[in-house]
Amino acid sequence: MLDPKGRNRSPGGLTSDYVTSIGLDSADLAGLDVDAIVIGAVPADAGAAPAAGAEDLDRAMDGRLAAALGALGATGKPGEITKLPTLGAVTAPVIVAAGLGEDPSAEDLRRAAGAAVRALAGSGKVAVALPAPSAAEAESVALGALLGAYSFDSYRTGDGHKSPVAEIRLAAPAATDVAVERARVLADAVNLVRDLVNTPPSDLTPEDLANEAERVARESGLGIEVLDEKALVDGGYGGLTGVGQGSVNPPRLVRLAYSHPEASKTLALVGKGITFDSGGLSLKPSGSMDWMKSDMGGAGAVLGAMAAIAELAPRVNVVGYLAIAENMPSGSAQRPSDVLRIYGGKTVEVLNTDAEGRLVLADALVRSGEDSPDLIVDVATLTGAQLVALGSRTAGVMANDDDVREKVVAAAERAGEASWGMPLPAELRKGLDSAVADLANISGDRWGGMLVAGVFLKEFVPDGVKWAHLDIAGPSFQQGEPYGYTPKGGTGAATRTLVQIAEDLAAGIL
Repeated sequence: MLDPKGRNRSPGGLTSDYVTSIGLDSADLAGLDVDAIVIGAVPADAGAAPAAGAEDLDRAMDGRLAAALGALGATGKPGEITKLPTLGAVTAPVIVAAGLGEDPSAEDLRRAAGAAVRALAGSGKVAVALPAPSAAEAESVALGALLGAYSFDSYRTGDGHKSPVAEIRLAAPAATDVAVERARVLADAVNLVRDLVNTPPSDLTPEDLANEAERVARESGLGIEVLDEKALVDGGYGGLTGVGQGSVNPPRLVRLAYSHPEASKTLALVGKGITFDSGGLSLKPSGSMDWMKSDMGGAGAVLGAMAAIAELAPRVNVVGYLAIAENMPSGSAQRPSDVLRIYGGKTVEVLNTDAEGRLVLADALVRSGEDSPDLIVDVATLTGAQLVALGSRTAGVMANDDDVREKVVAAAERAGEASWGMPLPAELRKGLDSAVADLANISGDRWGGMLVAGVFLKEFVPDGVKWAHLDIAGPSFQQGEPYGYTPKGGTGAATRTLVQIAEDLAAGIL
């Protein structure tokens, strides 16, 4: 179908056409009327053995499940998926054994569930019976399964692609409705972000992303304010205006608000929302440009987190800022050596138009100070240096307070997202000195680019406010093959971490 602008758009708009449902099932596995049953496999002398929770199936198969796994070459190592037919021994026609490794963690459970459910694409109903002796572990299994079921099919027209699993039945005695509901909320939030990141930039302009934020706000009961290009100029948002002036699609600043009547603290979340980053006049090489639709992953994470926070209702006030622009080269684009006046008055000399994310974040960081937050957390696909330093799966975490940095890293770990604390060396600030403005947007020193970007952002954090910065340049977009519950393309990185940070602040941990 066509949207109002005449562009090709799926019936679901910006969201996926398929939604996987999940529920609890306490029946014996051997009698479940499903298309497949997922069990865990752990290393054993014979190669692999069924993990706890598969006893019903093993009895129905006369104790031969381990021998069958061994005959198929299963080892029980993490990431391994082994399918075996049941040949009528149980109601389900197929058993899928997901490798867990030794002493599996919550993240191991999430990844195993996700890999197994993804491998079962095309199935209608699947039971997941990975070992989960606690409600928290059952939540991990449910979340991994839902995230693994994700598929972005809005632009597919052929019949050759298998649809995601339609229904998941969680067979875990310790599972509760609360655990399953929390998993659903988090998965919905992450999958929303994945949809937005995967949407082609022709269908996700700054206005489109702002409109999507309005839809989320309306459905979630969030307060919202959207500043268009005129309001940004009138308000003195020089970073957003400067970055966006080269595009026919003008910038936006979105402010979302969640409040709790018993809250005593306020969290501000700030996300970079470059809907496409060509590099501007400092043009990127073509090989580095095709995945730059993901450069709004930080703003997407903030939007997804705000939607989840509204449902989970932690006792904390949260405001979310989406700093949205498209960075394009044209006759009206900003030039290297231009000087921008950031919201609040500080001036920046633009020496490289491809260092644009920090410019739009600067506006939003200063503006967020007007909400008197106890903590500001920004998240951005900010630097290629993050990939060089930490690879494609681990986010860099920087902060103006060592304790905050370590607590944010701990929050990310509990949420199941890899991160690593990084310093903000004071000596790097001198490299940002400008001959004509308060500071430049890049350093004259080529080294430590991820840290330099953090040092730049620190200049715009309100005095006396604790702040953390997450660089998710690599984790936000999986360019290689899927793994665990992580699909190819948009990953929804940092969404779960931001929700965990809000809950930690509400609980007094942060």
